[in-house]
Amino acid sequence: MVQHEKFMRRCLELAEMGAGMVSPNPMVGAVVVHDGNIIGEGYHQKYGEAHAEVNAIAQVTARFDNAAELLKQSIIYVSLEPCAHYGKTPPCADLIVKHQIPLVVVGTRDPFAQVDGKGIEKLQAAGIEVVTGVLEAECQWLNRRFFTKVQKHRPYIILKWAQTNDGFFAPDDGSQLWITGTQSRKLVHKWRSEEDAVLVGKNTVAIDNPQLNVRYWEGRSPRRVVIDRRLELNKNLNVFDQSVETLVFNEVEFNVDGKNKYIALEDFERYVPQYILYQLYLQDIQSVIIEGGVHTLQTFIDAGLWDEARIFTGKTVLTKGIKSPQITGILATALFIENDRLQTLYNKPII
Repeated sequence: MVQHEKFMRRCLELAEMGAGMVSPNPMVGAVVVHDGNIIGEGYHQKYGEAHAEVNAIAQVTARFDNAAELLKQSIIYVSLEPCAHYGKTPPCADLIVKHQIPLVVVGTRDPFAQVDGKGIEKLQAAGIEVVTGVLEAECQWLNRRFFTKVQKHRPYIILKWAQTNDGFFAPDDGSQLWITGTQSRKLVHKWRSEEDAVLVGKNTVAIDNPQLNVRYWEGRSPRRVVIDRRLELNKNLNVFDQSVETLVFNEVEFNVDGKNKYIALEDFERYVPQYILYQLYLQDIQSVIIEGGVHTLQTFIDAGLWDEARIFTGKTVLTKGIKSPQITGILATALFIENDRLQTLYNKPII
């Protein structure tokens, strides 16, 4: 089992390399081992392209003239159950059967109904031995966004805000105030590159005119989500620049203007977070980072609709202003980014 865990950890390292690129698919890593040595490895690199098992087996085939014989004597480790259905790519379980790999070690079963248990059953029906549950908790945690979307029918929700040392979110006169330093801002852009969407309320857009992109980091910018109940925002603001898809939740109209999509909610008085998240789920959005403002953040907190909160506390003292959101959760980490303290909270055990 120790040996199994060693190679499964490598699967997890590989899988994480697909962060921000494979949604709405899960991140998956695979390793082919022969006589205790890795002879091939791969991960799911981009949505719609080859899965981890395909890439790992292809590497073996490319490296060894006797690949067919080696595979018949090997173990393949995969962090998530091999798929058994036709999607954008053929079933990975069929590929493993084709190459007659005698032992498959799986980190965790796939919660997706079209896969759950079926990949394992297909392998076993072909006479392949399957070991499951190796580093299961770690494998599920890595794909907590995917598991949340499949099991809860909503995206995984990350809250993010910065507050002054005395607990204020912003001045109360509508002016801008940078609370965090350069490295913290770069980190936020990295986070954006890893999530499907970033969500803000009307006041944040009106006051800050944010771009909500990843200009301080390499990667793809997330889709933007704006809550503008009465469509009062000026169309010349950065969020409407057509650079990425922007979803605007309102009570006025359904409309499409290029990459800007206006989605009207039936009821803007009750269950607004629930309605928004369900609509995002229907749009295949697997994760959302909510960046403000206070009312928007507190609305999701009060509804219990959050999974993770990342809170920066700067050195600045404001003495008066708009108080930061009030939240209670499980403290996971606390560290410093230059002079900024970063705390990560979890709402409850997620997986």
